[in-house]
Amino acid sequence: MNIYNNKTIFITGGTGSFGQSLVKKILNSSNPKKIIIFSRDEFKQYKMQIKFKELYPLAFNKNIIRFFIGDVRDYQRLNLAVTEDVNILIHAAALKQVPICEYNPFEAVKTNVLGAQNVIDACIKKKIEKVIALSTDKASSPVNLYGATKLAADKMFISANNYTVKNNDPIFSVVRYGN
Repeated sequence: MNIYNNKTIFITGGTGSFGQSLVKKILNSSNPKKIIIFSRDEFKQYKMQIKFKELYPLAFNKNIIRFFIGDVRDYQRLNLAVTEDVNILIHAAALKQVPICEYNPFEAVKTNVLGAQNVIDACIKKKIEKVIALSTDKASSPVNLYGATKLAADKMFISANNYTVKNNDPIFSVVRYGN
């Protein structure tokens, strides 16, 4: 059984390389009810719409893929976009470039830490079934700010399970990959 069949999937940072690959995998292997792409990059959304309309015209004709402009830093917009019918939220939005994070440390904190808390809060409020945060190998024994912000976010997502104790509350998980 595919976990995405007949489910609504919400992907923060969905226009990034990971998000686009995940959407392809979902559309190639399952029958989702809806995929919501949440991203602050208007141009990437435009480019992804063109590309995916060509690759998956049926998904567009059935209005399965939806795009929302928004930033995980903006709780009100995020909370509006995450609707009660979302079953699975995959949090892939982050500032990821190490030199840029080092040069702009609080911007990395605002996106990677405060944005993570906004995702957690919205998911608890809307009782999303499963929440998966994407992490990085740089969060293991971090030596730079990017790794430190992702480690903090990882800890926050796992700790969010302490606030969700009922059967219909979200289950929070973190997955790491190396790049």
